[in-house]
Amino acid sequence: MNAKPNEPHDLAKVSRRTLTVVAVVIAGTMAGLFLLGLGLRHARIATRESMAREIRDQPPVVLVVHPSATQQSFELTLPADVRAYAATALYARTNGYLASWTTDIGARVRQGDLLATLSAPDTDAQLEQAEAAQRQMAATSELSAATDARYRGLIDTQGVTQEQLDQFDSARQQAAANLAAATATVDRLKALVAFERITAPFDGVVTARNYDTGALISATNTAPGQELFDVADEDRLRVFVNVPQADALLVKVDQPVALVLERNFPGHRFTGVVKRSAGALDPVTRTLRTELDFRNDDPAGRILPGMYGEAVFTLHRDRPVLTIPTSALLFETEGKEVAIVGPGNRIHFQKVVLGTDFGTEIEVSSGLDADAEVVANPGEELAEGIVVSPR
Repeated sequence: MNAKPNEPHDLAKVSRRTLTVVAVVIAGTMAGLFLLGLGLRHARIATRESMAREIRDQPPVVLVVHPSATQQSFELTLPADVRAYAATALYARTNGYLASWTTDIGARVRQGDLLATLSAPDTDAQLEQAEAAQRQMAATSELSAATDARYRGLIDTQGVTQEQLDQFDSARQQAAANLAAATATVDRLKALVAFERITAPFDGVVTARNYDTGALISATNTAPGQELFDVADEDRLRVFVNVPQADALLVKVDQPVALVLERNFPGHRFTGVVKRSAGALDPVTRTLRTELDFRNDDPAGRILPGMYGEAVFTLHRDRPVLTIPTSALLFETEGKEVAIVGPGNRIHFQKVVLGTDFGTEIEVSSGLDADAEVVANPGEELAEGIVVSPR
């Protein structure tokens, strides 16, 4: 093959000795760098091991807090269910048709006011029949009594036997019993006829009317929503509250209480009293059913039964209660505990009895002193008796 025209022909050749020297220099440089890196790595490992030994030899640092004391008087706010002082559903006691009604929903009524009238001609006819039977029984009873008295007057003349006297006396007693039965039937039917007039059982307001004129009314139809009227006493209110077990003994009868209906009356408190309680805790919720009474005459506005609000109690303790952060609690198999830094900065796990939970803090009813140093966030590395460095 012919050589290219621009290719040089007089280049100097590199000797083998020069190549050997260059290779030795490169290898030596790489070995030196390797040894230097290895020495630095061993130095770093030795430093880390030294620091680890120092950390192991030092006690762990823990953040401690002192329990804070709550005030002896405090406010307890609980959900409240507002109801009318008295509320009842009025059903028909006799069968018939609704002849007329005189009051509609929202109407205020007094006790005994007529609300509606039923038409029951069959019951009226039964009453007339029973009254006629009563008059018959009365006449028979009078005749039997007169006959018995007349024949008893013949005893002295021996104009009657003892057997006849017994028969006349028995007839008199039967007639009297028949009259009593007829009178009871008349009284029962009179009561049913009286039930044709539906009247208000107490002062209040009509909250429901479910039938119009001409509707067939059955005395056996007592299902919810089938009543003629609903009447409620809204001038007074019953407010029901479930008080937790921790505060149940602090709520006293006749103590004042406030009702807050923030959605309807923002910034206003209605005043009432604690009137009565169940006297026993609900075994499911561990709460005390408590009833509050309110007069519904506040100038700020009228409360409607069925509203939902909050009852605010001002409670008083005999002594302050300590609180700690909830993060300090330990839930062990033996119960609830806290880690305390004791003498010599040694850890001691103390059992405690808890009270009300406020979210980020919780009450400690017993088991803790006010000057105790409580570990704020104990970890798994803590154990009974180990020495710590509190901060």
